Amino acid sequence: MKIRNSILAVVVIAVAIPCLARDHGFPRNQWTDDTPFVVNGVEFDSQEDFIMSGRRCGSHLQPVEAELMEIEFQRILAERGLAEVTGGTINVYFHVINNGSGIANGDVPDSMIAAQMGVLNDAFAPWGWSFNLAATDRTTNAAWYNGCYGSAETAMKTATRRGGAADLNIWTCNPDGGILGYATFPSSYKRSPSRDGVVILYSSLPGGSAAPYNLGDTATHEVGHWMGLYHTFQGGCNGKGDYVADTPPEKSPAFGCPTGRDSCTKKDGADPIENFMDYTDDACMDRFTAGQDGRMDVQFTTYRLGQ
Repeated sequence: MKIRNSILAVVVIAVAIPCLARDHGFPRNQWTDDTPFVVNGVEFDSQEDFIMSGRRCGSHLQPVEAELMEIEFQRILAERGLAEVTGGTINVYFHVINNGSGIANGDVPDSMIAAQMGVLNDAFAPWGWSFNLAATDRTTNAAWYNGCYGSAETAMKTATRRGGAADLNIWTCNPDGGILGYATFPSSYKRSPSRDGVVILYSSLPGGSAAPYNLGDTATHEVGHWMGLYHTFQGGCNGKGDYVADTPPEKSPAFGCPTGRDSCTKKDGADPIENFMDYTDDACMDRFTAGQDGRMDVQFTTYRLGQ
């Protein structure tokens, strides 16, 4: 891995907003068309209702948790003076949890896994990171398949996770309630190493049926969390938001591809709807920023490198 001798300054703030759960009070907006929206067999009144339900991402983080994470992060940076990695190759262990044979049962073929790896590499390569598929395993287990976001998560991960802190484990399965995916953050590894990794809906892989979230960027979004990024709308229009200076503030998560959306009119910059850490359709997402890259570098160095 490439290393540079520098430390990214991180400002600790007391305001942060988590991955959204239901009823956070965001106003409906001009992009809502009230067309019923179905994800993985679960129907919502509209795509906006799906987004506001919190199902786009299950990585729920309360404001006080984010604040404490940032305080601890700042303390470690100040004390350790680490040489910071600026990229490298991350080994990926892909765990296909299924309910039987065939894509309809979550048994995604190797071709879809290869396509997903390509999407991840395309997204992170501009910032020096690449992903190597180290191994794929397949497990037929109905309880894990349907309970991977909830009751079966611990058992599933404990039995199958491989590697250390710097290795990415991805599980595909059938999270209930329309959840597309969730991830652990780097700072969580030391406390609970067996839970570390990313879980995604099997049909969100490229070529899957979870349109418009079937181009592979649910995994990109969740790996962004695994690398230490928050949502672009965290913090709303105030404070430091996602702790990254070059992502414009955003009042609430975007959906679809609302070109020109500017939900924080008193702040500079339109909403970063093309950013992988927003909630827009896969076809709308195509970038990280230099500031996000810097945060990923120092988070990886602090919590994953050599652990």
